[in-house]
Amino acid sequence: MYELLRMFFAVLFSIAFRWRTFGIENIPAGGAIIAANHISLWDPPVVGTALPRRAHFMAKEELFANPVFGWLISKLGAFPVKRGAADRTAIKTALTLLKKGSILVIFPEGTRSKDGKLGTPEAGLALLALKAGVPVIPAAITGTNKIFRAGHVLPKFCIRFGKPILPGCDNAGKESMEKMSTQVMTEISYLLEEADSITKQV
Repeated sequence: MYELLRMFFAVLFSIAFRWRTFGIENIPAGGAIIAANHISLWDPPVVGTALPRRAHFMAKEELFANPVFGWLISKLGAFPVKRGAADRTAIKTALTLLKKGSILVIFPEGTRSKDGKLGTPEAGLALLALKAGVPVIPAAITGTNKIFRAGHVLPKFCIRFGKPILPGCDNAGKESMEKMSTQVMTEISYLLEEADSITKQV
């Protein structure tokens, strides 16, 4: 099911949204966290389709309230996380996946941005990277929040993956997590500027 949907979205994004992807070479072979900005419900399939490997997603638990939809996104690699709380079950699931060499997609802001601007990251991203000892790949998405808006019925999509940010040897203390979170969000900001510039090109 995952690969079928991935192929479907690849065709849709190419034909309807003329999407462009950059930095795929920055995706490592082992465990890694993809940290992307979040501006639309289209973001998860955009990231998942762009990645050369199957990905797993942390998704807010409210999305699993509907049994059918919850079953579907579970089959596509999503697992629930409680927002605004230390969800030990979700953290354990994420660490297990990362230590097995999987890719985990996280939207560090924890929710969609209504104005497209980057918000404040939650602590979970840095905590997982430091505890699992895996790199974080910053990613910037543009265009997905403009669908069906005036003048942007079928906007161009662009996703750009940055170079890996290594967790270093520090433990998951408050200072280490804040430092890594700031670095990741700074890189996403830079990538957004580049991705936005590319999206506006003819």
